Amino acid sequence: MPSTQDAPPVSPDPARAPDAVTDVRREEALLKTGALQSAIFNSANFSSIATDAKGVIQIFNVGAERMLGYAAADVLNRITPADISDPQELIARAKTLSLELSTPITPGFEALVFKASREIEDIYELTYIRKDGSRFPAVVSVTALRDEEGAIIGYLLIGTDNTARKRVEAEQKKLDQRLRDQQFYTRSLIESHIDALVITDPLGVITDVNRQMEALTGCTRDELIGAPFKNYFTDPERAEAVTTSVLREKRITDYELTARDRDGRTTRVSYNATTFYDRDRVLQGVFAAARDVTERQRDAQALQETNVELERAKSAAEKANQAKSDFLSSMSHELRSPLNAILGFAQLMESSEPPPTDSQEENIAQILQAGWHLLKLINEVLDLAVIESGRVSLSEEPVSLAEVMWECQAMMEPEGQHRGISLTFPRFETPMFVSADRTRLKQIVINLLSNAIKFNKERGTVIVACDASTPGRVRISVQDTGAGLPTDKLEQLFQPFNRLGHEAPGGVAGTGIGLVVTKRLAELMGGELGVESVVGVGSTFWCELDSSAAPQPLVERRDAAILDLPAPAPSGASLHTLLYVEDNQANMKLVQQLVARRPDLRLLTAVNGTLGIHIARTSQPSVILMDINLPGMSGVEALKVLREDPATAHIPVVAISANAMPRDIARCLDAGFFRYLTKPIKIKEFMDTLRAALEQADEEGGRRP
Repeated sequence: MPSTQDAPPVSPDPARAPDAVTDVRREEALLKTGALQSAIFNSANFSSIATDAKGVIQIFNVGAERMLGYAAADVLNRITPADISDPQELIARAKTLSLELSTPITPGFEALVFKASREIEDIYELTYIRKDGSRFPAVVSVTALRDEEGAIIGYLLIGTDNTARKRVEAEQKKLDQRLRDQQFYTRSLIESHIDALVITDPLGVITDVNRQMEALTGCTRDELIGAPFKNYFTDPERAEAVTTSVLREKRITDYELTARDRDGRTTRVSYNATTFYDRDRVLQGVFAAARDVTERQRDAQALQETNVELERAKSAAEKANQAKSDFLSSMSHELRSPLNAILGFAQLMESSEPPPTDSQEENIAQILQAGWHLLKLINEVLDLAVIESGRVSLSEEPVSLAEVMWECQAMMEPEGQHRGISLTFPRFETPMFVSADRTRLKQIVINLLSNAIKFNKERGTVIVACDASTPGRVRISVQDTGAGLPTDKLEQLFQPFNRLGHEAPGGVAGTGIGLVVTKRLAELMGGELGVESVVGVGSTFWCELDSSAAPQPLVERRDAAILDLPAPAPSGASLHTLLYVEDNQANMKLVQQLVARRPDLRLLTAVNGTLGIHIARTSQPSVILMDINLPGMSGVEALKVLREDPATAHIPVVAISANAMPRDIARCLDAGFFRYLTKPIKIKEFMDTLRAALEQADEEGGRRP
């Protein structure tokens, strides 16, 4: 690529530049306006119906199709909006308008647009009738469309579904009825309470009681109303103090008093009270409840027992979850170590000299096949556990489907050829991007392709397609020519470890987890996974994701940073080693090209944290560049391991991530990263950071013995 520094400067034409800029801005404004108009008119949230002057429909937008169930082709140049409206309402509207405007108006389309034709603002409510005969209320705004001379050339009817508002109005009517009825059952509610209830004014004078209070005091309601509340307790001063406390603190709970009735009998009660106010927030008094202590203690004991049981259940669940995580972690470690030996020595035996006999080779093949299958099962179980625990790390970005399909094709075509299955992949005439984690998207596509090959018929075919399904969504589909699945098995398809009968001897090898993981990953990225199948014909698995605009170029040609690159180091300078831990190939290629400008630098790469730690320990790089959202172990977790190891603790580690939120940056810097760079990379900032990190590494090297 030629250097921009070698390009001769272009002298702008001072006479034409302003006009050119103005034309560009005007064109951009028109394009933007056109895009906005198109977006508004094609919105699915409201119907837009345009007619000619006679009322015949000429435009029927997406929203109208969605609300009314007609395709545009069903109505254009065929019917008027009156044909999809309630005829009785049209008759009633025509009569009302005729009286209101003192002119005869014909029921039908004229009744819908008469006001608009007279330049009178017209928004009304009517009932639309869908294609299937169902009805729904709509609010319609009508505007007359006129030419430059002011003559009417048509009408625009914009409608919104009024079902929700009607529902709210109905609910409001019910609420109003409840409020009107409240005065009738409030008394019953108070009387049915098991506690003695009493209401006082702010001075402690009783204004109302229930029958339980009458029984507690041995007095009638009429006798109690108007009497001081404190008179009905063995300790009037304590009773008066509780009223004062309620007024001061707004409420009081579990305040014990001893009530005394007319005959001198006493009852120990737990007193609970709160202040109450009118709608203007003016204090009206105190609402109190007195409950027998014996009953309260019984209820408290029951509640305590319930809480203890809940705490035990919560503790047991937490322990079970922790035990599951500990078991999976331990299982991974304990199984991988012997499995490594099994697969390693089996491969040595397979390639040993002299070569194994036919019988030995067959036995070795069985060992390898079982070993690789067990390793896949371990990986998928751990993957599923991480996903279901919510700890999976995703780095969503605009991902090119053409690139992903090319990579998946290169990986899966050999397997298809081995099984005699032909694979067809889409050709992209225009770029197509989805919002996804690139690594996880490849995992989804490869899993679907693997199943399509594995469960296909002999010499079958697999067809991969990428299409826009709905506005803002892209569907990736993988179609096979296998045996297909009946309805009862489709319902079991996404159950973990359910292999739908393939686990029988002679069945297709598998774990029964792959599709479950695939579905969870699609949902974590805001997508959806589904299947359509016909017995004897085949199955089509599809994954829908949000579409995305193409990503911005990582470096613009006119970026000043490109013109301010540091000078290459002298050829005799000492060689430094960099390690870049990154799972995104595009980002890795960019850094490779930047580092290539420095002859004193050597770049090592790793696609995950575990491999990065291993390379750091064995190669001792001067500086480590670390992505944060890595598969498996995150960049932050990898940094912690590096810092805890004396062999790597001194190495400056620079974070490079698409996470640009301040809290993410602060969290990483607090964790011990030397610097934090956000993607897209700014070249000058990257090179300056690299220079500073190398200087830090040289200083650390000078201090180390």
